[in-house]
Formats: sequence, structure tokens, C-alpha cells
Amino acid sequence: MKFGEKLIQLRTNKGLKQSEVAETVGISRRNYISYEKDGRYPRKREMYYKLAEVFGCDVNYLLTEDEKFVLQANEQYGSGGKKEAEQLVSQLVGMFAGGELTDEDKDAVMRALTEAYFDCKADNKKYAPKKDKDI
Repeated sequence: MKFGEKLIQLRTNKGLKQSEVAETVGISRRNYISYEKDGRYPRKREMYYKLAEVFGCDVNYLLTEDEKFVLQANEQYGSGGKKEAEQLVSQLVGMFAGGELTDEDKDAVMRALTEAYFDCKADNKKYAPKKDKDI
């Protein structure tokens, strides 16, 4: 189940309106609607915690492996790392579109790729030339 679908289900089960959820977590209604309808995700991890609190669910229910990966890339490497991670996830979604892998297998692949991605980033930092700060 996608993030937006989870939000819709949780909100309707609680009998809340979109505007009520948005106000409670401190965002605009339009921004919240983009989570439910447009496939957008919160930029900061704290928003997942706020939403989980409103809905009375575990934050891990809201996060999929690819969302965790993108958030972690953003936290460790900034917007450039986030963009690379989103591109990688997008390419993988296309690879999984055939539906031949189970959800558990997809999560296992995502975990392995996440580990490989961050290992490569760490290795690149070790061997990248230092920028001269005196220029």
C-alpha cells in the first residue's frame, strides 16, 4: 500500500477531515492533500512522527524502505544525495513493475541497495580530492 493510500485509510478510520489532520500536524490543507492524492512525501522525518501520532499508528507503518532510504540520503548528503536516491528508487520502481517480486523480496532488495549506496558514498568521500579552502 502506498503512502497516500495509508493516509486516506487512517484518516477515514479516525473520522477526520483533511483540514483537521493538516491543522493538527502544522501544514496547509493543500500540502496534506498532496500527500494523499499526488504521491508526495513529507520532506522531514518529523512529519512522519507527527502523522503517526495523529493516527495512533507506528511510524514504521508510514515509512516504506524506499522512503527511509531517501530520507536517510537527504540527512547524510543533503539535497544532492536525496535527488540521487530518488532517481535510483524511481529506476527500481520500473524494474519491479512486472510484479514478479513479493513485497518482502522488494524490501530485501531495497535494503541491500541502500547499504550498497551508502557504502559507495562513504568510499567516494575517502578518495575524493580535498577542495582547497584558500582559493
